[in-house]
Amino acid sequence: MTAADDAYVDRQFVELGALCRRLGRAPDEVRELMLARLLPLPGYLRSDGAEMVPADLFALADAAGGTDRLRAWFLRHWDDPAEGEEEWHAYLSGQYVCLHAVSPTTIRRKGDLVAAIDAALAAADRDSPTSTATLAALVDELDLLEPEFTAYDRLRFGGPVSRDTHVTALRAHRPPVSAP
Repeated sequence: MTAADDAYVDRQFVELGALCRRLGRAPDEVRELMLARLLPLPGYLRSDGAEMVPADLFALADAAGGTDRLRAWFLRHWDDPAEGEEEWHAYLSGQYVCLHAVSPTTIRRKGDLVAAIDAALAAADRDSPTSTATLAALVDELDLLEPEFTAYDRLRFGGPVSRDTHVTALRAHRPPVSAP
């Protein structure tokens, strides 16, 4: 990670040890929960090795009634068990850094928005005022869900991220699909 990546991560995330101190948790016990696949891994390792996690790392486990209930609670948010499992594994990987707040609701909404934007772009009437307004509203909503990302994210995910393809690129068109 570069100095710019580290600065971004410092603005968006918190160091695991600091979060644990603030909440009265033992970092090693939290790491054990991560390795037992009961909590997500850190989203980033800063260039100095600091484990960076979302400030709300424990929010979903708290909502579920504890880490031992989190998986079942999480999976209940999907009608398709296979999709739920896929999202559960993505959540545990710590690489769900594409949302300001990670929850089954925001994960699903992001997927719905990306699909709706793709459909709007493929629509035959995409240049009609109604279609343009719909597309702009979808892009604006996705923009609110997603952070800026780092250059490191583009490397680790193998290319442009959804913000690049479904927000920034669409707003760069003339006329842009939405006002920044």
